[in-house]
Amino acid sequence: MHTHSGIVEVDASGNKPGRGAYLCTKRACWEAALKKNRVDYSLRTRLSDDNRRALSAYSESSLEESRT
Repeated sequence: MHTHSGIVEVDASGNKPGRGAYLCTKRACWEAALKKNRVDYSLRTRLSDDNRRALSAYSESSLEESRT
């Protein structure tokens, strides 16, 4: 979600105020969304490098790996 202060953060509860976007729980979805700027587009903002690193770290530590 994107807050009024310009911070992009994960809101697993979906209850925080601000603009939100849904992503699946697969790490590959997050990697593609970050790589192709889909998160930026959905949140109608430009992710800072710090925000992008934080979301990438979240996906690596908290999301399940895709099975093919």
